[in-house]
Amino acid sequence: MTREGGRTRVRRPPVERRAEILRIAMETFAERGYQSASLAEIADRVGLTQAGVLHYFSSKAGLLTGVLDLRDSTDIEELGDERPRGLGFLRHLVETTRRNAEREGIVRLYTVLAAESVTARHPAQGWFRDRYQGLHALVVEALDEAQKLGEVGADVDTGTTARVIVATMDGLQLQWLLEPGSVDMAEATEVAITRLIGRDLPPAEQH
Repeated sequence: MTREGGRTRVRRPPVERRAEILRIAMETFAERGYQSASLAEIADRVGLTQAGVLHYFSSKAGLLTGVLDLRDSTDIEELGDERPRGLGFLRHLVETTRRNAEREGIVRLYTVLAAESVTARHPAQGWFRDRYQGLHALVVEALDEAQKLGEVGADVDTGTTARVIVATMDGLQLQWLLEPGSVDMAEATEVAITRLIGRDLPPAEQH
């Protein structure tokens, strides 16, 4: 144990301390947004001084980047080594919304920061722009694959359909956060996708 800034704290390995800071920052950004949350508040909740937090992250913006990377790595781990192809990928999107219903903190963080990122000079703007472009490209690619496999009709506009699917998922997350009991995100996402492509999705894999 050591004294820092008039407080007593337990010395932890750097990896554990960094993970703790990210967890607290994620909770704080989700509750208050990036703009309203202060580095001092995060440091206090962790039990460090601001200088102590800056020892692990060079700035508040750097801390935000760490939080977003952590959130993104969770999705990558869920996807596995190789993404499903064609309609299998659209099924994966539905199952992702099902899992999101069990992790409100991450959904709230994403929704709050995504909305904030449209403001001028927000440090996460580039991250969200890249993420939306990347997700749109993945859905378009899956729809193109589905057309080649004969799973989806050639009349489906894959570019526009992909944008509507992504917008539907985000809109459902917002409704769910405001009134969780009124929205089944997975069911609503599947209904929207099947109406858009005119085909049922393959069943979810049983684990």
